[in-house]
Order: sequence, then structure tokens, then C-alpha cells
Amino acid sequence: MSETELRVRALETVLTEKGYVEPAALDAIIQAYETKIGPRNGAQVVAKAWSDPAFKRSLLEDASKAVSTLGHVSRVGDHLVAVENTPLRHNMVVCTLCSCYPWEMLGLPPIWYKAAPYRSRAVKDPRGVLADFGVSLPKETEIRVWDSTAETRFLVLPMRPEGTDGWSEQQLAELVTRDSMIGTGFPKAPGAPS
Repeated sequence: MSETELRVRALETVLTEKGYVEPAALDAIIQAYETKIGPRNGAQVVAKAWSDPAFKRSLLEDASKAVSTLGHVSRVGDHLVAVENTPLRHNMVVCTLCSCYPWEMLGLPPIWYKAAPYRSRAVKDPRGVLADFGVSLPKETEIRVWDSTAETRFLVLPMRPEGTDGWSEQQLAELVTRDSMIGTGFPKAPGAPS
């Protein structure tokens, strides 16, 4: 087990022994975020924005309000902001203080998102971090890094893949990845393996 996994296990053991946490309830919460929420909610939002120009405008104006029209409401009262990737600007999200993250849209945050190296390098060397993730952008593409807080969370609206004209929202959602909504990846290409 990694150091982080050992810490989580120790914390879970202490909280369970003291009666603060019921293991079955904790397992149900984790399973819900991994399998039912995961990046699925965010993928549905992105797919809707790709296929519905009015929803896209609404999402970029007030993401919290827009996603609430689809039945997604934040449980912690944070404000969701959507930022759009274009050929001239690539957006990437980080939380430099801790690991603020839109769980309701993206599910559980990846381990690397919470790690100090990502949190510090994303600000100092975003192009290098993107390269580590296999994301290569033209030199003229501006990279904008958004710093999440306890009050404001960000969702990247990635560029719609070419070759998807006429696709349904469900088909489009299958192309959206968690990393593309953080800005550390791209959506899947049409025909790419799942």
C-alpha cells in the first residue's frame, strides 16, 4: 500500500473503532462516487453543452445554475464555474491549498490531484505538467490555470472532438473523461477504445 492508502486505512480504523463511522455507510458513499457519480455527471453536462448552444451559454454564464436545471445540486454550497477550452486557450484546474474539487460533477478526486507536486507544478510549470499527462499543445495556445477554493470549483468544458456531428448526448458523454474536465487530458477520439 502507498503511504496515502496506509494513512486512509489508519484513519478509517480509528474512526470506526470510536463509532464515528459505519464502514458499510462509508463503502456505500465511496461506491456511489466511483460508480454512479464518477465523472458521469460532468460528462452529461459537457455533452449537453456540446449539443445545445443555449445550455452552453448558460453553463458559461453560471454553471451552478445551469447544472441545477439537469438535477445536479452541490451538497456543500460551492459555486461551480465552467471555463471553455478553445484552440487559443487551454484551461487547467488545481487547488493549491488543499484539494477542492467538484465531487458532484467529477466523482472522487484522483490521488495526483491532491498531491503536492501537482498542486505546486500546475502553477509554476503548467505546460510541463500537461506534458507529463501526455497533453501537447501548440506554443501559441495560452494555458490558464484556475485555482479552486472551498467556495468556487471549476469544470473545464473541453473542445468537442471532430467527427461527432449528429451524435446523441449519450454518445458524446462516452467521449468525456474526468481528466478532460480538469484540463489535464482531452476527450476520447471517436472510435477510441473505452
